Amino acid sequence: MNTELWQSIGAIADSESLMKRLTRYAKKLVKEKNDPTLMTKEEFFQMLDKAEKGPSKRFDSVEELDRYIRSL
Repeated sequence: MNTELWQSIGAIADSESLMKRLTRYAKKLVKEKNDPTLMTKEEFFQMLDKAEKGPSKRFDSVEELDRYIRSL
């Protein structure tokens, strides 16, 4: 894969506009790699499924919810 990447870069190296796009995309990938809050769609839905199975509270009114929050 490394060789294929370098060959592709070599093929666009003479085009300044394509190299700028590649640079922007590479910066975006680095940010994604370093951001621990990012997750895949599958990870997100797994998290939701897990949360739905856990303990929960239901409130009949906004006032009841407000009282509960204030009690915390």
